[in-house]
Amino acid sequence: MISIRIEKLTKRFGAVTALHGLDLTVEPGELFFLLGPSGCGKTTLLRCMAGFYIPEEGTIHFGDEDVTRLAPHKRNTGMMFQSYALWPHMTVAENVAFGLEERRIGKAEIRTKVGEALESVHMGSYADRRPNQLSGGQQQRVALARALVIRPRCLLLDEPLSNLDARLRLEMRMEIRRVCKEFKLTTVYVTHDQKEALSVSDRMAVLDGGHILQVGTPQQIYRRPSRKTVADFIGETNFIPGTLSALEGAKARVSTAVGDFDGVLGDPARPPAVGSAVTVSIRPECLTISASRPSGNSVAGRIGQSVYLGENAQYDFVSGSTSLKILELNPRFVDRSATEEFHAGLSPEDVVVLKD
Repeated sequence: MISIRIEKLTKRFGAVTALHGLDLTVEPGELFFLLGPSGCGKTTLLRCMAGFYIPEEGTIHFGDEDVTRLAPHKRNTGMMFQSYALWPHMTVAENVAFGLEERRIGKAEIRTKVGEALESVHMGSYADRRPNQLSGGQQQRVALARALVIRPRCLLLDEPLSNLDARLRLEMRMEIRRVCKEFKLTTVYVTHDQKEALSVSDRMAVLDGGHILQVGTPQQIYRRPSRKTVADFIGETNFIPGTLSALEGAKARVSTAVGDFDGVLGDPARPPAVGSAVTVSIRPECLTISASRPSGNSVAGRIGQSVYLGENAQYDFVSGSTSLKILELNPRFVDRSATEEFHAGLSPEDVVVLKD
């Protein structure tokens, strides 16, 4: 297992700067996701790690080795692309063996390693088939086996599940995690799929405009976004504009049009000034509807449009000119009169105060 260390990395394409002095460390054996909207720089960063792009500034280290300007084939990385990139005229076994043959490994050793790689992804019985005889999920497993068979120092994945249907994506998410952990591989995985990142990663970095906005575990990113852009990209949230009225450490009090909220700073390292404009971020599932006003944070309002989904219901909770989205598990308040007043309460831990 190796670490990947990136320092002050800048990549330009003509007049366009795709990456702006990035610093990032991926720990040994970590399954690390690069997440963000299209054009944010995540694929460019992955291609710099792979050696397909050479940065104008900064360094990339695999362990103690500086690989910034090392040719791709000398980095010993396994790469999986959005397209499976399997040779159609070769069998499954021949596709997996290709990287070993390029390294001039003996035929007997190649047979052994190919067999082991295919068994690790549950494709051992498909060795003699050709890619057009496989489903999309099976082709993805073959591509994974081909990346693993060379025993790479790290595995680089560029949106590997985007061509699969929803059911296969769910299946392959956990399969990729299982294989990476079983082989103890340091893995960097690019995606724009939030659910994929939240369910599979050990840690993730959210990028936008060639900058890293936040790095953390899925729980940290979801529950404590440091910026409005991160909160808006990861999951669904309610944004309420307000004014910071009090601050004590990471605890904050915010005055808004629907009342005062006690909450926590999304980024305690960049505290806003008391009296400045801030934004409150509240996840829909954090609000609990009740007929009577609870103690602590609460908003009075009425239930507008509701959508019943069996195990949960989604509400538009209207308070004055503000509409909040609420997600209720085991729903009880569907089809209530729009004239009834209710209260939506929540914990201060679920009120995230954002500076920008």
